[in-house]
Amino acid sequence: MKFTLGFSPCPNDTFIFYALLHNKIDTQGLEFFPVIEDVESLNRKAFAGSLDITKLSFATYFHVQHLYHLLDSGSALGNNCGPLLISKRDISAEEISKCSIAIPGINTTANLLFSFFFPKAKNRRELLFSEVEDAVLNGTTDLGVIIHENRFTYKKRGLKKVVDLGELWEQATGLPIPLGCIAANKNLPENIISTVSSLIRESVLYAFNNPDEVILFVKKYSQSMDEEVMWQHIKLYVTNYTVSLGEKGNEAVAEFLSQASAVRLPK
Repeated sequence: MKFTLGFSPCPNDTFIFYALLHNKIDTQGLEFFPVIEDVESLNRKAFAGSLDITKLSFATYFHVQHLYHLLDSGSALGNNCGPLLISKRDISAEEISKCSIAIPGINTTANLLFSFFFPKAKNRRELLFSEVEDAVLNGTTDLGVIIHENRFTYKKRGLKKVVDLGELWEQATGLPIPLGCIAANKNLPENIISTVSSLIRESVLYAFNNPDEVILFVKKYSQSMDEEVMWQHIKLYVTNYTVSLGEKGNEAVAEFLSQASAVRLPK
């Protein structure tokens, strides 16, 4: 049986799925066809239920729970890893609602988190996540919400952190921040969904145990990224919660989905 598998080219995702896609583990007769796209593109596909298994922002999962089942393995969830709000100049918290803001996609967890804490900030411009820094640098927007490896590069480009959105979440809830997840289409049989979750867990554990082998695949999709930044990215977003959400991870997801129900995102 063959299934579509959507994930991003970011180091944490390629690290997670290397073993699964390269027969390094027993896939129990299941085959996977990779669909590698930016997470916001995958988010949009999820609204149509077009992929069998896919990476999603938790903000999108909130909207597609009727179509997709959250898997126990594969999530990006943790502490001190949330999106950052950055600027070129000093901007106070009071000014934020009056500023223009570059966001890495309407359906991203980053945008939803920003909406949690700054609901009055309506002037948002949707960009590919890798374009946000440039938008702030060239003055296209006053602020930018950055995710992924941009956490490790913005200072070198002369940009400043205004607010750590993940830190605000952790202070408010005492819980880790749910960023992204892996979900399976509910059209799949329950036994297949359970097997896929177990296979992703095995794939993550294989990657942890064979990092020097896996990094070659990671580099294939992150050729412009410094290897040190790749490892920083992986260590930040691939954690014990990626192996299994566990009790605290599930508590954090439940709290996030509860909070999401009260947020209206600007379009």
